[in-house]
Amino acid sequence: MTFSKRASWFLISVGVWTWAIWPNFLRNIWKDDRSWDHGPTGFFTVHLVLTVVSLVIGTAVGWLGVRGVRAARGGRADVSEAATSSEKVSSADQLMRSAR
Repeated sequence: MTFSKRASWFLISVGVWTWAIWPNFLRNIWKDDRSWDHGPTGFFTVHLVLTVVSLVIGTAVGWLGVRGVRAARGGRADVSEAATSSEKVSSADQLMRSAR
């Protein structure tokens, strides 16, 4: 699958936005009185999990955007990965033919 430049930059901006918003959200939750009662409460735990999952998804989305921009520019990493994938397919085809 190939992303357009516009879509790739949008994905990068979503990744950056995620990293700009969620750590601040967690700081605010940390300061909330409902977060602590002789240790973390369920309120804090739920919001911590929400933050971690959102950061992981935001990182993945941003990474896809970076790869899309690099592919649109003709980045070397994408070309070498494509060559590796086609080599794997051709060696798998050769293996299947020799097994017959």
